[in-house]
Amino acid sequence: MKKILLSLLLSVAAIGAARAEKADSTKETVILADQGSADDVKQTRTLTGNVVLTKGTLTMKSGRALVTVDPQGYQFATFWAAPGGLATFRQKRDGEGDLWVEGEAERVEYNDKTEIVQLFSKAKLTRLEGTKKTDEAEGPYISYDSRKEVFSLENTATGESKPGGGRVKMVMQPANKGTPAKGAAPLKAAPVVPAVPVAPGKGAPAASAPSAGAGSATATGEP
Repeated sequence: MKKILLSLLLSVAAIGAARAEKADSTKETVILADQGSADDVKQTRTLTGNVVLTKGTLTMKSGRALVTVDPQGYQFATFWAAPGGLATFRQKRDGEGDLWVEGEAERVEYNDKTEIVQLFSKAKLTRLEGTKKTDEAEGPYISYDSRKEVFSLENTATGESKPGGGRVKMVMQPANKGTPAKGAAPLKAAPVVPAVPVAPGKGAPAASAPSAGAGSATATGEP
């Protein structure tokens, strides 16, 4: 089936605190799908079939999606996985280097106003430096705040932890303790300064030689 393209231009009067490359909220939203419809009265966009949403560095993929725009122009998107699959998202993180975060779940919700991603059922979140995993989290529900770059886990897919619910899991990779931190100058040995000899009679007096048979005694220099 022929793909369709929907472009939603974002218009926000006020923008919060400055974010390095996390200006995704000011970028246009582009959605690719097999089918799509728009309701201007309800301010909704419905997409089905191989849905791919991009917004700056943010990329979200699913089998079906619903995007709603509020009166202030903020977007709220819900993504449902295709049968037997998972909905996914990937976004660049602030900071130096090739930093990314990616996640997957049966349902993914994105709030453009708060920049919070919620993962429901079979949720998994991974933070990376390039291709190296630095943190992993798994559970029935994960909430990720992309502004603060923090996440939380709950033991039920409703987003609440309850007695008798599932289990959550975190995996932290060991740091390379022998590798200097990014931005830190490499350690260098201090240069060796050669001693400067002092001629007798100038500056400090020359050391006297031990007298014969005197053992450790030294000459006094007296007549």
